[in-house]
Amino acid sequence: MMAQTPRPIKVHEVYRVSPSQTTTLPLTFFDIRWLRLQPVERLFFYAFPNPTISFFDSLLPNLKRSLELTLQHFFPLAGNITWPQDSPIPIITYVPGHDSVSLIVSESNDGFDHISSDFCEVSKRRRLVPSLTVSDDKASLLALQVTLFPNSGFVIGITTHHAGVDGNCSTVFVKAWAYACSKIMEHPSLSTLPTISLPENLTPFLDRSVIKDAKGLAQLFSDTWMNFSGPNNRIVRLRENKNNREEVQLDNNESVKGVFELKPSHIQKLKNYVKSKTGIVKVSTFSVTVAYSLSCLVKAEQPEQEQVALVFPVDCRSRLEPVVSPTYFGNCLLGRLVSEETEKVMASEGFVTVLKGISEVLNGLESGVLNDVEKWKRKIESVFLEGKRAYSVAGSTRFGVYGVDFGYGRPKKVDVASVDKTGAFALSESRDGDGGVEIALALKKEQMEVFSSLFYGQFEFFDIS
Repeated sequence: MMAQTPRPIKVHEVYRVSPSQTTTLPLTFFDIRWLRLQPVERLFFYAFPNPTISFFDSLLPNLKRSLELTLQHFFPLAGNITWPQDSPIPIITYVPGHDSVSLIVSESNDGFDHISSDFCEVSKRRRLVPSLTVSDDKASLLALQVTLFPNSGFVIGITTHHAGVDGNCSTVFVKAWAYACSKIMEHPSLSTLPTISLPENLTPFLDRSVIKDAKGLAQLFSDTWMNFSGPNNRIVRLRENKNNREEVQLDNNESVKGVFELKPSHIQKLKNYVKSKTGIVKVSTFSVTVAYSLSCLVKAEQPEQEQVALVFPVDCRSRLEPVVSPTYFGNCLLGRLVSEETEKVMASEGFVTVLKGISEVLNGLESGVLNDVEKWKRKIESVFLEGKRAYSVAGSTRFGVYGVDFGYGRPKKVDVASVDKTGAFALSESRDGDGGVEIALALKKEQMEVFSSLFYGQFEFFDIS
């Protein structure tokens, strides 16, 4: 039986918000490496079993006003990335009245329970994701969409330009927006004020001078982009996703987004198994989760390439000298790489093989996160030049996305929709708050069935009950 085609979404309005501050910010070397790469897309699903009139008369006005107040603090998000002829590196510019953030207000008659379930056709969620405004000359940093499912729920979609902010920064923004919205619900008089105070952990740190660039990496990365696809190439248009795997089909219902969970007991027993087999004393939840998930994914996909590569992000905020604020506005990520023979990863203890590689890389960070950063850039680029099957990781269990409450309860689901296109798998904390980890990925239906069987069926092999 073929899946039904997603029903059209009705757009009620496009609301634009333009904060009052003007700004120009240079991109740092952390930002520039993402200049033309795909944006990050996330969907927050909330139950809202109330009449439609309640959404338009109460919830929507609160969302709009709290967004206005929040953007007074996060005003660079209303700007654009440009690369002027007189600038050696790309910059973020924002001019009030000229630039703005768009909030699309829409409505869908699709089934909310299915679209927010743990297994849903990829195509059914694409209409919930807003698009950035991008041309050769400029690219917006933020786009928002709220979609009502009458008498069932609503979804907030957020798309961010990765050269503007990383996942940590965009999460702080969403949390700040939710905080402002919930406060207005508690104290309606706050909506009449010109601004709202945010707690320290939700206030963006905008001073980019804290990112020291003694090696001239910003110029190095800018020169690389400028000489990519022709000389003096200052185009900021995003590149089409190029991954050396069969492209995930988004225009039909063949691909499915699935969510899987490692319970704390599973994680602990996996750690114990690794320790007994390798002698590694310190085994992180991250390394266990990623290694186990990757081994299942490789076995499900059966790639033809002789080697597979895993690229994962490392947040450098706490690893730089001096330490950078947790709410630093911008990117503060570097990629790290693990390569292994496909045959070894597909072996019965393939996850142990991958974990050894991840642990070695993480241990190397202790000597300095920026050591040999130029070599790491070339190493990651070599993955694609050498034709390895590339996998990557998005999201983080540290973001606390299931705590984002706009005043109507915690989200039923949070989905990193951008991994549907990139072929990455996304991590988040368990929605149950029990210390577990959720893993989400998009696959062909047949591959998803194999992955599911492997993910849960191998626990017995590793003495997990």
